[in-house]
Formats: sequence, C-alpha cells, structure tokens
Amino acid sequence: MPDTVLVANRGEIAVRIIRACHELGLRAAAVYSDADADAWHVRLADEAHRIGPAPALSSYLDIDAVVGAAKAAGASLVHPGYGLLSEDATFASAVTAAGLGFVGPSADIIAKLGDKVAARAIAENCGVPVPPGTGDLAPEQAAAEAERIGFPLVVKASFGGGGRGMRVVRSAGELAGAMAAAAREAGAAFGRSEVHLERYLQPARHVEVQVLGDAHGTVAQLADRDCSVQRRHQKLIEEAPAFGLSSTVRAGLRDAAVRLAREVSYVGAGTVEFLVVPGTDEFFFLEMNTRLQVEHGVTELVTGLDIVAAQLRVARGEPLPFRQEDVVVRGHAIQARIAAEDPWEDFRPAPGVVSELVLPSGPGIRNDFGITGGGEVPPMYDSLFGKVLAFGADRDAARLRLAAALGELRVTGVPTTAPYLRTILESRSFTEGSHDTGSVAREWVPDPVARPSAEPVSPVRRVRIATDRGPVEVAVHGRSRPRGLQRASREGVSVAAKSTAAGGPPSAPMDATVVEVRVEPGQRIAPGDVVATLEAMKMELEIRSTVTGTVGAVLVAPGSPVSAGAPLVTLG
Repeated sequence: MPDTVLVANRGEIAVRIIRACHELGLRAAAVYSDADADAWHVRLADEAHRIGPAPALSSYLDIDAVVGAAKAAGASLVHPGYGLLSEDATFASAVTAAGLGFVGPSADIIAKLGDKVAARAIAENCGVPVPPGTGDLAPEQAAAEAERIGFPLVVKASFGGGGRGMRVVRSAGELAGAMAAAAREAGAAFGRSEVHLERYLQPARHVEVQVLGDAHGTVAQLADRDCSVQRRHQKLIEEAPAFGLSSTVRAGLRDAAVRLAREVSYVGAGTVEFLVVPGTDEFFFLEMNTRLQVEHGVTELVTGLDIVAAQLRVARGEPLPFRQEDVVVRGHAIQARIAAEDPWEDFRPAPGVVSELVLPSGPGIRNDFGITGGGEVPPMYDSLFGKVLAFGADRDAARLRLAAALGELRVTGVPTTAPYLRTILESRSFTEGSHDTGSVAREWVPDPVARPSAEPVSPVRRVRIATDRGPVEVAVHGRSRPRGLQRASREGVSVAAKSTAAGGPPSAPMDATVVEVRVEPGQRIAPGDVVATLEAMKMELEIRSTVTGTVGAVLVAPGSPVSAGAPLVTLG
C-alpha cells in the first residue's frame, strides 16, 4: 500500500495538499471537526477522521486528537498546511515523538524562528538588516523604549504570525491601549501574549523570498514575491516576482534569505519576509515563516515548480528535486484571496452557505478553493475560502487576466472580497506599481456611493416576511448599495451594532466570541460609542452603539460566545 500522509488542516490548503499527495501516488488522510463533516477536503481524501466538535481549540488545535488520527490512519507523514498548528513547535515534537515524519523544519527551528525576537537576533548574527526594535517587554518598559525608537512604531506579537497581534502606534497616547490589544489578540491566537516594539516603516513594500532546504545541506531560493496589498497586516493580493526592484535589492533579498536559512540549517519550505523602502536600496528583515504560505501558488506559476510536492519529498529524506540553477522565473503571476467578508461593511466577516459557486477558467487561470457549491464557510474559522490566480507574460497581462477572472467568478450566499479586489487591480496606483502597505487604508477604502463597472458576485440575502398564511422566508439576490472605492485615512474594523427594535439595545451582528466589554451598568452611551469588542473568523470587531441611552445590565462577558442578533446590553 502507498504511504499515507495525514493532512492536519482544513479548507483550500487541505485540498491543495491532498491533490499533491495523489499526484505523487500517496494516500491522503483528512481530519475534520463536526462543522466540516461534509467539507470538500473530507470528500477528496482517501479516508477521514473526526477529531472533535466545531471549535478549533477542541478539534484542529487539539494536538492529541490530530496525532491520534495520524496513528489511526497509519500515516508516515503529517503535513500541517498553514495556520492552525503549522508553526507550533509542540505539535512538531508530538508528531516526531509518535514516530511520524513532520512535513516542515524541526521543532527546535520552529521554536527559534517562531520567537520573533530570537529571529531578529539570528538575522543580525548573519548580517541581515533588521529595523530598530526591542526584545519582549513589559507595559512599564514600553514608554521609554518607544521614545528611544521613535514614532510611528508597531507593537508586534513575539510569537505567531499572519498579522495577528499587531498594532500601529503613532503617538505616546496610543501606546498603552495598543500594547494591551496586541497582547490580548496574540494570547487568544497563539497562546503566548508577549509583545515587542519595532520602528514602523511607511511608506514600505512587503517583499518576501521563498526558500526550500533539504536534510542534505542544500538551500535554494525560489525568487521573490510582493505582498504589499494588505489590510490590518492581512495580505489581500500577492504577486511574483516582486515588481520594480533594482537588481541590487533583488539580489540582496535573495542572498539574505538563503543566508538566514543556512544559518539555522533549515529543512523544508519557508518564507523570509522583508520590508523594502521605496526609492532606496534599503530593506529590513521582518520574520521567517516556517511553513507553506497562502501565496505559494504565484511562485509555482512563475517557476513551474511544485512546492508542496517538494515539501513531501524532502520530508521523506530525499534531496531537493531541482538545483538552484534550475530555478528560472518566467512571466508574472498575481493572486487574489477570496474571503467571506463584506468590504462595504468594514470587511465584516460573513459566514454562511455558498449556494452557488462558478469558478473562472481559461488560459493562465488557477483556482484553489476549499468548497464547492452548497458548501459552508463556518463562523468559527478563517473567512478565506479560496484563491484565484492568473499567469501572464508580464505584470500587466497577469493583472488584466486576473481582473477578468474575478469578473467571471460567481458566489451566491455570502458576500466576498472579490469585487473589491477587482477594483484594486484596476486602480491607477496598482497598475503603476506605486502602492505600498498603507494604500488600502489610505486610498482604497470601499466607497458606498460609487459602483464598480461590473459586479462579479451576487449574494443571496434571506428575508423573513409575514403573510396571511404565516411567516415565509424568501431569498433576495443582489445588493442594495453601490460598490466602489474612495480615498480616506482610516483603518480598523468598526461595526455599528444592530438594535433589536427602534431605540433598542445594541446586539451582535454575527456569531462571535466576546473579547472585551467597554461599558458598565449605569453608563450613558451615545451613537458611535464602543460597547464591546467581539472576535469572529480571526478578526476583532468593535461594536458601536447606534442609539442613545443608559446601560441597564451587561449581558455578556469576555470569553463568552454570543449569537447573531443577541443583545449585548439592556438599556435602562
């Protein structure tokens, strides 16, 4: 019987890994929570194992359950994908302790590079430039260190990644709140609440280098990618190769990435991330992600190499299936992340059933999706459910092809980021390549007045109406508001809380977990006041009141779940 790989993940990346296993003649075993019992990755796998109830902490983040599933499947390898347990050194240790192979670097390397402060020190030791910053620090140390570094600066989680636990601070008055929020978010996401400070470089571009290493001492780089289209440090559009770099910067980035990987004897796929200062030859190390990246596909399109297949081969002890001189970049590729979020409602997460999914096709188009029509985007996981990628002879060809593909994409049942990302692709600054990591907040804010020339999605809204034969639920297709972009200088997620009735108390806009309560009984609130902070689909949402009144009772507490429509407080 062929070797079996346990895919310790869900959604589109689980689908991607399962397909790579099958192409290599390997069996793929899936894991699933109760929320994913009928998910696409479960149906594609050769076998599937239930690992617990819907909450990630009770299933996908349960190390014993995942390792137990690997043993039950008779797996020889465990592939963690990205997110979830992919950069958890304890998980990697548990896999190897069970006599299984881990598809990725050793637990020791994950721990070293997962500690952002330790990673900075490693980078400095091998001559890779780092921005001014600190080690882990307590709140009482922050003011003095911030004064030394200078504003603006960024508070960063010392463990984890993906933009979680990061807050930009522009003045001393914002520092304490940002420290608390970043620590809280980091603790919830990664189980570690340590934070540190770094100089915030703006304008800047986010450029990264893909590396692969094997157990025979070989490290190769697979060129660079630009990931500068970001909102709240979450990437939205990625492309390869990075555009507009001087030959000096490009060579410097690639050399620095390989030097860092060799410094730690890196094995597996990894990504070294940098900030590049536009118009200069300066770049600074950000972090090294010890896993497969969401954006790996654009590198595959321009190099013709299968990164997931290479991961699996290396994990089996084989040498890299190519030499550095075999890595040749041809053309250009761009990826758009498709998430169940409403950009015109401050990117409000919008889980639900995707009743219809029609994917674009044609030359140079690749679709990596984790669901099919009739599938669900559950509220307890990441809102990302697919990616559309386009390849072209040059950047403009890839850009136009991707914009057209997003115009063909049809998703009904949930709003998505697709129409918003299409407007970005067609914007002047993206077309010229003059954008940076601050462009989303500065100039690409969705405008509720201007409608894009074409709207690629048509979500379904379910409305309950009263009739003489009782209540009837109907599906309403389309949107009630125009879509477009406007220039602004705001950033963050802020949702106006709904009211149960005219003048009623604020309520949760969706299923979520309460992170923080900002009011108390007897407090007077007015429209715009923050009532509570909720977390849903890996995003924090500030819930603001739309009414004036006096808080009677507070009905929720930090850590408690809350259902869509449930009141957060009563009004006296």
